Amino acid sequence: RAASRAPGAHNICRLLTRRAHGFYARDAGVTHRKNLGLLRKIICQESTKFKNVWTTHSASPIAYERGRIYLDNYQCCISSIAQEPRILYQKPKCSKSEKIEDALLLESPLGEMLPSPSDYKSSLIVLTVQNWLLRLSADSGEVLEKIYLAGSCCKFRYLSWDTPQEVMVVKSAQNKLPAAARQVSIQQSVLFYLAVFQVLPLSFVGMLEVNKKVFGSSVTDVAVSNGILIVMYSMGLVRLYNFQAILEKFMEQPFHLGREFNWNGQVGVVGKYPFGLPCNIKITDTPPLLFEASSLENAFQIGGYPWHYIITPNKKKHKGVFHICSLKDNALAKNGIQDMKCCSLEPDWIYFHPDMSGRIIHVGPNLIKVLKLKEVKNNTDQMEIAEDFTIVASRENCVSNAVTVTASGRVVKKRFNLLDDDPEQETFKIVDYEDELDLLSAVAVTEIGADGRAHLDFHCNEHGMLLKSIPLLESWDVTYSHEVYFDKDLVLHIEQKPNRRFSCYVYQMVCDTAKDDE
Repeated sequence: RAASRAPGAHNICRLLTRRAHGFYARDAGVTHRKNLGLLRKIICQESTKFKNVWTTHSASPIAYERGRIYLDNYQCCISSIAQEPRILYQKPKCSKSEKIEDALLLESPLGEMLPSPSDYKSSLIVLTVQNWLLRLSADSGEVLEKIYLAGSCCKFRYLSWDTPQEVMVVKSAQNKLPAAARQVSIQQSVLFYLAVFQVLPLSFVGMLEVNKKVFGSSVTDVAVSNGILIVMYSMGLVRLYNFQAILEKFMEQPFHLGREFNWNGQVGVVGKYPFGLPCNIKITDTPPLLFEASSLENAFQIGGYPWHYIITPNKKKHKGVFHICSLKDNALAKNGIQDMKCCSLEPDWIYFHPDMSGRIIHVGPNLIKVLKLKEVKNNTDQMEIAEDFTIVASRENCVSNAVTVTASGRVVKKRFNLLDDDPEQETFKIVDYEDELDLLSAVAVTEIGADGRAHLDFHCNEHGMLLKSIPLLESWDVTYSHEVYFDKDLVLHIEQKPNRRFSCYVYQMVCDTAKDDE
């Protein structure tokens, strides 16, 4: 007869089994989620306020990334995490030749062995006007890596993620011949260059050119996202290609950063001046087409479950009308035409919810609709669009009569009606999602007299209920450009005024302990 288990052995076995399946009450992830849950409750308490703790003004653009505010073309970095923002580093003013064109924040992956201790800390990837790609320490601004991309044949200008925090794409500006060259009928074949890198450790995947001979002369833009090469055309056409298949078929030779190469008669070091990177992906014929769609202004999005896409029919009269179709067979979903019929200066906008729920957010001047995909009853092959919840702007229910009668009996007819986004009515300007707290945030603006007043509202992401409203103290001019970031216990507002004047307002959470004690 087998001996009976020691006391507690059964519980230990259960714990080990649960741990193997990812359940462990003491692991960092569980603790972090509990802390975020507590923070969400604290933020939504009535007694919790957000106080304006810091304001700055600048003659150059202001950027924000994960608790860091960047000024003076990324030469000054300020931490917004402390009670009052403090300078992390201040570098000497750079020359025009060292100007930074674009930047991405790079964060260390979890659970991976990396070659350098500096790789375990956040860093900033920046692209300079002279085609240098630099990796800087996010805390000190120290240059950790330098890569020279290319000579004067192209001007790299944009950084983006193919796969966030894994694969990065550096894109050139569109190649255009000088007027003198066009007059003598010199042909320019290459439209864009794309350089692709794996990150942490930074490694070169390849560089390719998008040219007229393969993709046509009407290409206006290109991008790589989620393993798809996206090519956009002037007539509203969008074409998708499998980028991995392009790499496998058209890569002539792999190259490694820092190693010597002999390529087309050139001898040099990969990523070093003056040679830069070889263009080792030569697309000689049109790759197999995955998908194509025609949409007004090339507006095209993919998301949902099962996969769907959103387009606007490619005619100006359809601006503001959105079609939601199945990616599998292009079938329009039931109730798949979304039209708010807004009469406004600024159009409504629509996008797939970033919380990965497969839902859709449709924002108009006074409505935020959260839509969901669901199977049509008695027809599992078709999906329909249903309303999950709606958030409505706070407006007075005043009926504006087109015809009024004066005291003397004279009939007066109005010649115009108020726009849906009239400044005197509360209007939604920004809608975002805070993933760590699972809150939907919305900025609503109303013009009171000569000033515009804005407030940031937090809504339950599941049901849409209003949980908290934070007034922004500064005046909000609807003719200016605005960005608002809600990052856990921080609210940050960046404003761009005419003549390149920028302002940044930082709000931090403050708990009224006296009210809490009561």
